[in-house]
Amino acid sequence: MSGGSHSPPVRLRPLEREDLPFIHQLDNNASVMRYWFEEPYEAFVELSDLYDKHIHDQNERRFIIASSDAKVGLVELVEIDYIHRRAEFQIIIDPAYQGQGHATKAAKLAMEYAFSVLNLYKLYLIVDKENIKAIHIYNKLGFYTEGELIDEFFINGCYRTAIRMCVFQHQYFASKADKKA
Repeated sequence: MSGGSHSPPVRLRPLEREDLPFIHQLDNNASVMRYWFEEPYEAFVELSDLYDKHIHDQNERRFIIASSDAKVGLVELVEIDYIHRRAEFQIIIDPAYQGQGHATKAAKLAMEYAFSVLNLYKLYLIVDKENIKAIHIYNKLGFYTEGELIDEFFINGCYRTAIRMCVFQHQYFASKADKKA
């Protein structure tokens, strides 16, 4: 899957075992993991065990975001529920590649996959209320606030409020049709 405009094209490809050192680097970056509401320190063997455990899990899809030949991030569809046709959307962009449009392009590709290939009805995400840049990107992509989770996560010694945002399949396709017209 690829997409792009003026900057180098972005494509998604399945996460492979050889990508684990890159993921380990992201997972151990406190500034990155703060926005994922997770502890930033994970042993490589733990990451490798998680990969082995989940590689055949049909309730998850993980993709490396690539631009030119560089790995720039990770996008995930997790908690895929085939009965209710929904999934949680997650994305990490390596700090060295932030601010270059990769998140928007990768998110569009992941949304296309979720709605056109998996035929999901709803994508949702959880974002720190203070992560204004991410919220701006999600709004541009068609996500809107569904609710607020007060003091939901404990990060760096204090509780953080998160926002749950969502977008529906019909909204995504309508927005896509509007852009073509």
